[in-house]
Amino acid sequence: MALEGGTAPSGGIISGRNEADRFVMGLLRAFADAVLVGAGTVRAEGARALWTPEYVFPVAADSFRALRQTLERDGAPRLVIVSARGELDPSYRALQAGALVLTTANAVARLRARLPSGSEVRAVSDADQIDVKEILDLLGAEGYRRILTEGGPRLFGQLVASDRVDELFLTVSPVLAGQTGDRSFGLIHGVDFGRAPKQGRLVSVRRHGSHLFLRYRWEAAA
Repeated sequence: MALEGGTAPSGGIISGRNEADRFVMGLLRAFADAVLVGAGTVRAEGARALWTPEYVFPVAADSFRALRQTLERDGAPRLVIVSARGELDPSYRALQAGALVLTTANAVARLRARLPSGSEVRAVSDADQIDVKEILDLLGAEGYRRILTEGGPRLFGQLVASDRVDELFLTVSPVLAGQTGDRSFGLIHGVDFGRAPKQGRLVSVRRHGSHLFLRYRWEAAA
C-alpha cells in the first residue's frame, strides 16, 4: 500500500521489496475485478508503475494469467483512480495504458482534456469531495464485484468508515521509518473513529523470513 503521496515512501520501500510481499500483491490483483487507488498513491508509486499482477511479481505472470482464466476474468483488472482535484500527470504509464478516473464535476472537463484517450474520466460527485458510496455503486453497476484497494490512507480510511471493507491483507515489515512534520505513515489518514474503533477478526497468519502476512475479516462489512 502506498503511503501519503509526495512526502512519504511507497509501500514497497517500507516492505523492503520483499519477494513474498510482492507475490501476495500480485495474487490479490489476479483475483480482483478492479484495483482502486487514490491519485496520491499513483504519484507515490511513480511514472512507470502499473497495477497489474505481473507488474508487481513478473516471475508468476503465466500463473496469474492462468488463474484469471480459471476465474473467467479477461485481461488485467481494471485500474480505477480517484482524484477529487484532478492532479494527475497524463504521461504516467498507468494512464497511457488506460484507466478509469473518477473525479468531481468541477474537475471532469479539465481531466478529459488532459488525459490520454485510452483513459476514461467520469464525475461521481457534484461536490468538491467524492463519496465512496458513489464510487462503489458505480463500479457495482459496471459489473466489478471484487474490488481491491491499495490506498492511499485517505481513501482507505473512508472505505473503512463507511463499512465497505470486507477483508484486510496487512504485511508487517521489520523496517522502521521516521518523518518530520505533521503527516504520518498511518494506514488511515483523515478519518477519526472516536470511541468506536473498527474491529476486525484475524483469520490467518503467514511468515516469510522476518515479514508477517496477516489477513483480517470484518463480519459487519457491507
